[in-house]
Amino acid sequence: MSKRNDYISWDEYFMGVAELSSKRSKDPATQVGACIVAPNNHILSLGYNGMPTGCDDNDMPWSREGDALKTKYPFVCHAELNAILNSNGNILHGSRIYTTLFPCNECAKAIIQSGIKSVIYKLDKYFSTDSVIAAKRMFDLSGVEYIKYKSSNKMISLTL
Repeated sequence: MSKRNDYISWDEYFMGVAELSSKRSKDPATQVGACIVAPNNHILSLGYNGMPTGCDDNDMPWSREGDALKTKYPFVCHAELNAILNSNGNILHGSRIYTTLFPCNECAKAIIQSGIKSVIYKLDKYFSTDSVIAAKRMFDLSGVEYIKYKSSNKMISLTL
């Protein structure tokens, strides 16, 4: 009997779930998704970047430039933080988070404090910013590993 080799790995599966979650974001510039997974490969929580609950997306700014209060930055909840906040009491200690973009320093703090032990990220396009440098420093000091996601190209396209 031949061994099937057309299935995707756990990493591909969970990164695919994070990518699908990112499609819920209303952010016109950067859609980010996150998926938190227990050591037994059960999904604990999902998140995407968006405005806080109760803040109508249509009433909030989505601009990247201009006066601070006319940009998205003071208002948007990042995907990683939303996934942690959406965990509904699930114990996250020892879990891993799959995220489509490397976490910022603020999300890194939440990841560390929640007990997540591994960050698997797809893109690191802000690697040279103070925020990501600080995040990596905190991860290194606290023992949270961060791993660049490697695709086997078995994933199907999410664009229909």
